[in-house]
Amino acid sequence: MPTTMRAITQDTAGGPEVLHLTDAPVPEPIPTEIRVRVTAAGVNPVDTKVRAGGAGLGSAGGDMTAPPFTVGWDVAGVVDAVGMGVTRFAVGDRVYGMPWFPRQAGGYAEYVTGPSRQFARIPDDVDDVTAAATPLAALTAWQILVDTADVQRDQRVLIHAAGGGVGHLAVQIAKARGAYVIGTASAGKHADLVALGLDEAIDHRTEDVAEATGDIDVAVDLTEINGPTSLAVMRPGGLLVCVPSGVPEGLTERAHAEGKRVTDFLVEPDGVALTGIARLIDEDVLTVRIAGTFPLEDAAAAHHELEKGSTFGKLVLTL
Repeated sequence: MPTTMRAITQDTAGGPEVLHLTDAPVPEPIPTEIRVRVTAAGVNPVDTKVRAGGAGLGSAGGDMTAPPFTVGWDVAGVVDAVGMGVTRFAVGDRVYGMPWFPRQAGGYAEYVTGPSRQFARIPDDVDDVTAAATPLAALTAWQILVDTADVQRDQRVLIHAAGGGVGHLAVQIAKARGAYVIGTASAGKHADLVALGLDEAIDHRTEDVAEATGDIDVAVDLTEINGPTSLAVMRPGGLLVCVPSGVPEGLTERAHAEGKRVTDFLVEPDGVALTGIARLIDEDVLTVRIAGTFPLEDAAAAHHELEKGSTFGKLVLTL
């Protein structure tokens, strides 16, 4: 067993160029933890925001307040060590997860440790890249639409940034629950979104969302800027979920005055939900779109690509 591993780190906040490859100690699992030899790591917008200055998690930045640190939470790989008390996994099991969020997990590295119950098994027919692309985005969509909003059949659901990593999964989860799903995205993504189940696609660059949607039961704003627009098209009693930077100032009071509801949201690790999500992927109910892959040492290029804002689906680092 090696004592050092390759990892991406940064010595200062800044643009993608601050990310660089280094050698770091291999972590040891403590009781109730597993160690995973990482084969793929997902890249998420929160990674780029933390890299740029520790932002993106609001006051929930955990111990990632100043460099040096290693970003990344989404990982897939093989269990290579287990701590005392672990009964769910054994050495050799393929697993995926989002350990420790929002505290530092160090996902852009060859080895990661975390509580065993924050991971789930990868089905045999699901590849590691797909698994690594899934946890944060799928858990965000699931926890918003199922746990928070409890979306019901025939409800009208509006998803802003429907072509993004979270958005394209939210479309499918809402549709699987029988909702009528409307999404905003650039025109070039509309055909792919319709193929995933979207009922109505709105080009946010050329169309007026308020005119195009009608009454909405549940709105999910993944853009940070469409909270007021979403509230305007919601029916009384409807719910607006604002991700990732919380509810804009004054919107809670406005929602209350209009008889509507609004809440912020932050995803949590959940191995049980990941087990259910893996089953949906394995049964072809949920499709995770891979926009591209990069080797670990090209993490800066992956961040640069993600920050263009035009990817459909997820980017993944391979090890």
